[in-house]
Amino acid sequence: MGCLVPSKYFITSGQAVSPTSDLNAFDLALYRAGISEQNMVAVSSVIPDGAEEIPLTQLPMGAVTFCVLSQMRGYDGEVVSAGIAFTKRKDGHGGYVAEGHLHGTADDLRKELTAKMKEMSEIRGVEFGEIGFRIESMEIPKGMYGCVLSSMVFADFR
Repeated sequence: MGCLVPSKYFITSGQAVSPTSDLNAFDLALYRAGISEQNMVAVSSVIPDGAEEIPLTQLPMGAVTFCVLSQMRGYDGEVVSAGIAFTKRKDGHGGYVAEGHLHGTADDLRKELTAKMKEMSEIRGVEFGEIGFRIESMEIPKGMYGCVLSSMVFADFR
């Protein structure tokens, strides 16, 4: 039916500061995460049956790249956090990703992501396996812009 179903994915994250703008901090955070040369398209949060996690992979420059992306930007002393939580279903039928971002600590975000995953499990009436987290957090230096990000990047399709 012409559907793109991800078969491979990787998880990455980055953080950066810039004296110029939050956009420049975002760009550098993408660079540090290894995904700055792609055209990122945010998607929702389903890991298909049989999808395999792989190490960070270099993708072609300019590739339209589907991902679950969480980012948080800030300025001048703010504490910002962004992250994803991810898991597979215990019944073996795929999995899910929850993204989150806030002005606050990594611990605050981990609690929020845990609550999101719990509710996703309850809504579906399925048990989740162990939950993984990828969270970036930072206190932005005075006079600087900052960005933290975390992403599940879909790298191949069937």
